[in-house]
Amino acid sequence: MAHANTQSNDAHGDHPLVGHLVPMWLLMLIGTTLLVLTVITVAVRYIDVGEFNMVIALGVAVVKATLVALFFMHLRWDRPFNLLTFVASMAFVILMMAFCLMDTAQYRPLQFTGNAPEVENTLQANAPGAPVARFKPYTP
Repeated sequence: MAHANTQSNDAHGDHPLVGHLVPMWLLMLIGTTLLVLTVITVAVRYIDVGEFNMVIALGVAVVKATLVALFFMHLRWDRPFNLLTFVASMAFVILMMAFCLMDTAQYRPLQFTGNAPEVENTLQANAPGAPVARFKPYTP
């Protein structure tokens, strides 16, 4: 017979009151790791490494989401089918993002790379020569 503190006496059978107990030290470690990764994300925002900033931010976000899913959502101790469902859904998200990125190359000649004309006029009037963005006239 199961221990009275871990089992309930409902009409549908014996079910545990909680799915999995995680040690407090592990939750504190994961929470601290999430805070450190958040500080890294904010710090990278102030360091200019070009377009690599987005790669770093997305990489840190993926690590943080994985930690939350594994430990705070108890996916690490759950059934393998739930892990399979999670991984498959992430794979489909990545696949859809890849399709969207493949499609953007087709529209690159139409992209506007400078400031909008009214914004550029306001910038030149209020802060001439400010290094906000290079002005490239819009040509359709």
